[in-house]
Amino acid sequence: MTRRGAAGLALLALAFLVAFAGPLVSPWRWDETDFTAFRQAPSTRHWLGTTQSGRDVFALTLRGAQKSLVIGLLAGVLSTVLAALVGAVAGFAGGLLDRTLMRGADLLLVLPSFLVVAVLAPRTGGDWPLLVPLLAAFMWMVTARMTRAVAISLRGREYVLAARFAGVGTPRVIVRHLLPGLASLLAVDAGLNVSAAIVAESGLSCLGLGVRPPDVSLGTVIADAHGAAAVDPWWFGFAAGFLLLIVLAVNLLGDGLRDALDPVGGR
Repeated sequence: MTRRGAAGLALLALAFLVAFAGPLVSPWRWDETDFTAFRQAPSTRHWLGTTQSGRDVFALTLRGAQKSLVIGLLAGVLSTVLAALVGAVAGFAGGLLDRTLMRGADLLLVLPSFLVVAVLAPRTGGDWPLLVPLLAAFMWMVTARMTRAVAISLRGREYVLAARFAGVGTPRVIVRHLLPGLASLLAVDAGLNVSAAIVAESGLSCLGLGVRPPDVSLGTVIADAHGAAAVDPWWFGFAAGFLLLIVLAVNLLGDGLRDALDPVGGR
């Protein structure tokens, strides 16, 4: 793996470690209120201070990071799997099925995806498991078109033709022969989709359309801290910095995978 990829992997591992192991050493739970410390500056009692409602900023932000990471990873991977299936089937089958799937992808591409998701997100009722497929449903189209193009070039390869002449069924040919050839493309796009999903979820939650109280994500923490950013920079800065760290790590990892799996095209 390239240096960028290694740096991205290290940063992503650090983000996961802090998000999921940090609460184990935190003296406060994310949903716990300290009635003696409202909007307090960082101290030995509250490492990053408290919110106006007396909640520990450190614990609250780590909880938000956990939620954003889980939602982003699930939505990014789900959209990549969907794109792989649609693109591979369209490229391999061709004909009417190919045209139908690609016209559907084109139709979704011309829609303002974030606005559509923002309109539909309130219907999830703040239930984050429902937010995952909603985000994924509007993220797969570009990857599917690229997957289709590669699948078209692979379907004429000797090993694919030999499998078809041997009577191997279409689903098995796609799974065993086409998808492995798409691994490098899908690995890179999965990273980009995860990054996009984290940013989209944070944006929705910041607007009050994603994860809702009493639970939190980085978007909700940033939204709550925005008004106090000038006087309580530690509250806003830690959450915004954590989000920046995650997005940077995922993008560096994606660039590293692209360079490693496609050294010619990656230059």
